[in-house]
Amino acid sequence: MEEISAEEMAKITARYRAFLHAQQSLSLSTTSLQGLPEISVAPFVRDQAGNYYIYVSELARHTANLLENPKAAVLFIRPESESRNPFARERIVFQCQAHEIARAAPDFTIQMDAFQAQFGETVHILRTLTDFHLFVLKPESGRYVAGFGRSFSIGLGEETLKHDRP
Repeated sequence: MEEISAEEMAKITARYRAFLHAQQSLSLSTTSLQGLPEISVAPFVRDQAGNYYIYVSELARHTANLLENPKAAVLFIRPESESRNPFARERIVFQCQAHEIARAAPDFTIQMDAFQAQFGETVHILRTLTDFHLFVLKPESGRYVAGFGRSFSIGLGEETLKHDRP
């Protein structure tokens, strides 16, 4: 495996951060009570600590899944139209622990205000719907794939990368 210079690593880290911060929705993988994997999409907001917040309806399967099994995976992936090779698409995956935020908790108001600032008036209406739940997804581990032979473990909280070597 090739060695990566400090200068190249700084460029890769900057690319990773720009890609991550450009996202507004995430692909969410959860597991049903029957043990079946399910995947969906949800808009999110992110806090300073690197946690992801989603506001989701009980009508969506992922909500019931998260209430019963708080483990989830989050995926961000470069669109095919922006990728040269579908086998080497740029992507970020986090393994997360999910926790529901109660409506009475101070974090609920803080994060819903962040949602409204990011996504506008739709959130003002959604906030009033009692079948919606706010979850925080706390990354426990992460990987960034920048292309062939370019896989990195993500240092959580600091957004630092460590090149994975065989």
